[in-house]
Amino acid sequence: MPAPNASPHSTTSRPLLIADTALALLAERGMRGLTHRAVDEAAGLPPGSTSNHARTRLALLEAAVRRLAVREAEVLAPAELPQPAAGREGLVEALSLALHRSLSRERDLLVARYELALEASRRPELRAIYDDAGRVFREPVTALMAAAGSTDPQRHALSLIAWCEGLMFSCAAGSFHGAVPDRAQLRTGFAELLRGMLGE
Repeated sequence: MPAPNASPHSTTSRPLLIADTALALLAERGMRGLTHRAVDEAAGLPPGSTSNHARTRLALLEAAVRRLAVREAEVLAPAELPQPAAGREGLVEALSLALHRSLSRERDLLVARYELALEASRRPELRAIYDDAGRVFREPVTALMAAAGSTDPQRHALSLIAWCEGLMFSCAAGSFHGAVPDRAQLRTGFAELLRGMLGE
């Protein structure tokens, strides 16, 4: 397996290369296929390199979770992030773009995320890091829902994020894995969802 090329940073820093390779292995081989030796081999690093960076399996998983959060945040460029002043339409545009890119360009990253989420459910130490990484997304969505006129931003943010999560799982690993919605379909879905929560 070649070293991952999903991020331009992968070749500039050994820790980033290790974390990116760990994510690629999780997507390709699952949790059982992620070992320090496998990362060394897949990344083309000398034996022991991954162990020097992440001495335990938990440390390697933590590095993968933190890198996952960074790469998911990079799906939208800063200028593409929704602004409160853009209102509901701006939120629909940004969310549909992010979701479409995740499903069309970052499917392996989604699979790696599901592997890590399941592992976090069994490891309290990893759970804390996974949840902390997720807070980076939850809090801005809650603020955007408030700006869009939500009377219960936290509950509506949960519904919005859960809808996104369910759609991504269905299209990346579930029964709809063979059909990726296009931007128009995603816009319609988000618009319908927000209309139900926020009214006309």
